[in-house]
Amino acid sequence: MSNILSLLFHKYPQAMFTAQISREEARDEEFIKSLLIELENKGLVRPIRKNSDGDVYIRRIRWSLTSKAHKAYKNVSS
Repeated sequence: MSNILSLLFHKYPQAMFTAQISREEARDEEFIKSLLIELENKGLVRPIRKNSDGDVYIRRIRWSLTSKAHKAYKNVSS
């Protein structure tokens, strides 16, 4: 989970698809998705289910750090 948070921190504010995160971490997509859902439940990441045009993704989710998590991570890494 810490690797995922670190990756999203370095890409912030850009959101990443689950598949992109799994490639970066060299892990299975379903495993990464389960970790992301756990992080979402803890309030550290947020899912983005719409594209920039406002259309809902049918089978994909992009993920980004919450602003609260980004501020906390920024203070720790400084």
